[in-house]
Amino acid sequence: MITQQGWEELQLLAGDALKSRVFSLIRDIAGAIQEREIDDPDVTGSVPRLAKLIQEKKELFSYREIFSTLARSAGLWNYIDTDTADVRDEIIAEAVTVPALGGVTLHREQVAALNTLLSGKNLILSAPTSFGKSLLIDALIASGKYERVAIVLPTIALLDEFRRRLVSRFSERYPIVMYHSEVAPPGNVIFLGTQERLINRKDLGRLDIAIVDEFYKLDPNRQDDRSMTLNAAVYQLLRRANQFFFLGPNIEGVRFSTDSRWRFEFLRTRFSTVAVDTFDLANIDNKEDRLAKEAFEKGNWPALIFVSSPDRANSLADQLAERGQVVGDGSEISTWFDENFGMGWALSRSLAAGIGVHHGRIPRALASQFVRMFNNGELPILICTSTLIEGVNTAAKSVLIYDKKINREDYDFFTFSNIRGRAGRLGQHYVGSVFLFNSPPPRLDVEVEPPLFGDLDEAPDELVVHISDEDLSPRLTDRRDDIADRLNLTPEELRIASVVGLDQAIALRQYVNAAARNGADIFWHGYPDYNQIGAVCEIICKVRQPSSFGVFSHKQLTFYLFELRKNRQIKEFFFWYTRTYKGQDSNQDSIFKFLRSCEYGLPQLFAVVEMFARRKDANTNYGLFTAEMPRWFRPEVLKNLDEQGVPIQISERFYLLDDTVARLSKRIRDAAERGDSHLNKFETEWVLAAIPN
Repeated sequence: MITQQGWEELQLLAGDALKSRVFSLIRDIAGAIQEREIDDPDVTGSVPRLAKLIQEKKELFSYREIFSTLARSAGLWNYIDTDTADVRDEIIAEAVTVPALGGVTLHREQVAALNTLLSGKNLILSAPTSFGKSLLIDALIASGKYERVAIVLPTIALLDEFRRRLVSRFSERYPIVMYHSEVAPPGNVIFLGTQERLINRKDLGRLDIAIVDEFYKLDPNRQDDRSMTLNAAVYQLLRRANQFFFLGPNIEGVRFSTDSRWRFEFLRTRFSTVAVDTFDLANIDNKEDRLAKEAFEKGNWPALIFVSSPDRANSLADQLAERGQVVGDGSEISTWFDENFGMGWALSRSLAAGIGVHHGRIPRALASQFVRMFNNGELPILICTSTLIEGVNTAAKSVLIYDKKINREDYDFFTFSNIRGRAGRLGQHYVGSVFLFNSPPPRLDVEVEPPLFGDLDEAPDELVVHISDEDLSPRLTDRRDDIADRLNLTPEELRIASVVGLDQAIALRQYVNAAARNGADIFWHGYPDYNQIGAVCEIICKVRQPSSFGVFSHKQLTFYLFELRKNRQIKEFFFWYTRTYKGQDSNQDSIFKFLRSCEYGLPQLFAVVEMFARRKDANTNYGLFTAEMPRWFRPEVLKNLDEQGVPIQISERFYLLDDTVARLSKRIRDAAERGDSHLNKFETEWVLAAIPN
């Protein structure tokens, strides 16, 4: 087969020399299809490379018919050009085209997976990033076979991407339920959520199918601190589901116990719909200059730059912006940021230069807008951490892998493959480019071992407390009872404590007891005063590092919570923070880390402290405070719309008392469509893109 260099040399040919060489190449690929494995990346990768070549070289237009035949033979039926294909190829393409999905054509491996699922079997699918796994979910729903569907996604960013797509395609047939305030109707419904949201839903009922994206996160060995919560949530879903479908990339196998309650088919494929060119820059002398050269090269746009951490992303964005080269069109988002967060942020300077940043701290509506502007070319450079790698689709042509670590740990080949797989996009960039600034990690096969598929008697304590009575063996019953006795908690309270980790729950109990002996003001209910908030924060910061909440001390945590709770618009809160911030530019977004901990982490820790405090004073009740903290002490619909891409700074202008998400989003979209004066031109375009019609 032809090498990457060979393809590059082919681009330099023209006329009859090019036609002759391409004809020979098509003949060679056709032979390789018969001789090699059906998912050989060299074979399947040749199809998108040829598609790019034929698209760019007019003298090759006459080859479109035989190219379609080649695409059909390779199983890449979505590359068949029905305008020029012969009748046989056209019939196949039409047979695997799904009108309900806007005429999307499936490829051979998608059809194989879909047939397995439609036959009623459980399926675990391992496929490359560019396989089109999300499209399979949509095809399942479009089949009409499933009424009640639950979909577990690892991040809110991916949740929003799924919501937009499912609403646009299925909202007339399926209510999309995402929030605890929404009540699921009987009959057709799609539950959409992270594990933390779905684990506590009481209205799931019987499910036709449970779908888990990025299923490798079930394995605790992947060192994801949300793994046990995911196992517990998926366990609850599988108990209720007639069928399940797990999706993920680059997994060689799934380990399970022969006594496992659940059986499944495992489909592993290397089948990919795009090709990737790799450029090894590990040994160059000045990596920073070379990074800037490739990032600012228009032919590489849109370009993702992968780095190890949010701080690293912030500092690199600032360094690139300081080079003085402006790309794309980030002036409007930079101005909007200044007007709604305050002047002087390094992030605003980066945006003005056409450089976006995407990591776990960035407010969700802002992050969603950055991705949208990246995809349409307004922010042609996007510096990201692993949060963007986990499923969010972009139109990246190039991926520049600048770091080899995630949170100070070297990433493995599995993670490296996922990052690399973000280059290229079917229908936009047939051939992606990956620039390696470090040597790739050694190739190691990855097997996933979810505890819920293993011997439950050996399951971690955090999963044991979620196992239902019918699945409890005598040994597990003894273990659960022992945990309950040690913590002096009911089974329901144990489940709450497990979210923060049972070891940390035990530590919190000890510190609560000590605080009570010392007269700390932790026995409160309703709205706490400053000192009462501080008393709980002091206990929490003895168990968790204050830096995990974006602060330096329990006193600063108390101060931020108190300021956030004040009756003011969110814009005023950010302006207060910007005026009073004294630290380094690259750390200014630590306030975003604090806000993210308010959404998840801090409320759960407050709830565990409350449980132990209530043991000593039955009137203790933090419920009102912990209910309002995840929504930043604002109406819930504003926070929900922020997740859907509309920043609170905009939605607050239109909010009316007792609004629902549907009413408020319609009011905002209607305002945008009629050119309301409360929205400028940039905000109008933002709202119309964020809220489906």
